[in-house]
Amino acid sequence: MMSLSSLLRMRLSSRCSTNQILQIRALSGADAVNALRPFYFAVHPDFFGQHPREREVNENSLKRLNGYLESLQKPGFRSVKPTKLTFYLRDIRGKTESNSDMLHSDFRLVTFTLQAKDVLCAVVDVLKSCSLSVEHMQGLLTASAQTQNSAQDGIPFYRPIKWDKTYYTFTGFRDPEQELEQAKKVEVTLSLWLRNNEPEATKKQKASVPRRAELKRLKRELIEKLGLLDIRWQRKWGVAHKCCQMQSLRRLSSQYPEAMPNLRGHTIVFTDQSGMNASGHVMLGTMDVHHQWTKLFERLPSYSSLLQQTEWLKDRISFLLGGIQVIHMERVSLVLPLEDHYSTLNTFYKRLLPHRLALHPRSLQGLTMTLENDRTSPSLHEMGQFIIPTMCDPVHLQNFLQSNAQEARRRLQRKEKLEAEEEDVVSICVQGLSLRSLTKEPSVSSSQMIPCCRRLIEERSPYMQGLHLCISHFYSVMQDGDLCIPWDWKG
Repeated sequence: MMSLSSLLRMRLSSRCSTNQILQIRALSGADAVNALRPFYFAVHPDFFGQHPREREVNENSLKRLNGYLESLQKPGFRSVKPTKLTFYLRDIRGKTESNSDMLHSDFRLVTFTLQAKDVLCAVVDVLKSCSLSVEHMQGLLTASAQTQNSAQDGIPFYRPIKWDKTYYTFTGFRDPEQELEQAKKVEVTLSLWLRNNEPEATKKQKASVPRRAELKRLKRELIEKLGLLDIRWQRKWGVAHKCCQMQSLRRLSSQYPEAMPNLRGHTIVFTDQSGMNASGHVMLGTMDVHHQWTKLFERLPSYSSLLQQTEWLKDRISFLLGGIQVIHMERVSLVLPLEDHYSTLNTFYKRLLPHRLALHPRSLQGLTMTLENDRTSPSLHEMGQFIIPTMCDPVHLQNFLQSNAQEARRRLQRKEKLEAEEEDVVSICVQGLSLRSLTKEPSVSSSQMIPCCRRLIEERSPYMQGLHLCISHFYSVMQDGDLCIPWDWKG
């Protein structure tokens, strides 16, 4: 048996090569931030203060990018789901950071999908996808190539192992988890952040009061004039931006009155593209010209026909699957056009129809399911709805639904209880803290919102009185003075 001293000698003799592999395959958080410096300079939301739409897109994509990089750095990770990202890049035209306040910036839209399996490759993919230089990373890239050559010559490929903390103390090696924590930016406390940002938020909110009143008036006027059910926005645009969109719609309704009757009974959603979404709402793309809007209004009867066919498919699928209801849940920053929704339903229905599944017509009544094209196996969401792949095997689907029906009902009951509890605690929070409003981003769940509100009530910070508050995933002061705080804020 090999002695402990011999084992340690072997470990120490290979320390150099092991460290090299660790540095390349598990690039630290601090190194990743430094390598992405040119990228952050081109996309950081702080540079998009006068462009709320572009700022919102970049904020959401940066959150997803940071989550992707953090997942790659977790010890023992197996795989990360490919992530599609969209950014607006400033065209800095040869300027440098030293004179950034004098930049003349145009925007360039870039969309790419990250599929890298390590941080280094992910960073390189981001830079290259945005047509940014990787020259400052030549040292890391050269070392990576040498490491890969060494692995081919007999050095085993590095596989991450989660060692006990005593291993790092005894050997002197660096703890990657500890390095990651140190690389992360120190989180500010809620009280300190509110103290520093409350004056700016108050000033912006006072300035936005006339615009907020104008927006409310325009919305009420258009709903009544056009016979709409509601007017909504997909993104958290500023009030001034929303007013511009409403004024555009009002002018259009006066210039082309013959196209307006088709809107009666519909809900309008201002979003990134024009059409009708899976929920049957009329989408008005904010980047489209008015001619495209009028063409859409003229085509609404054909969309209504397609919507009826979609509802028929849902009913037939429900009949074949024991009464379960097919629903569609709009994802954050992602809209499903009605045409795509119909295609998904039609594909699933044709796959299901030839199989005579042995399901009682009402055995799954009261339950819900969504269809996903990018999944390979069915699952049950924590909130109780089934998530079913479009190409799921019908027999396997039947077994999965039947075996998980009881658990699905339990989770649905829990969801209803959480939603009711959330409504109560939000109301108490608004009254107890004297807030003008309290909202949340769609990606914040009830189980996150409830403890967040309770802690806010306990904190009872005077800096929040009379303000609009939004529970989000990061701290920010919006253009109109709304305060965004993370749901997991630190006291």
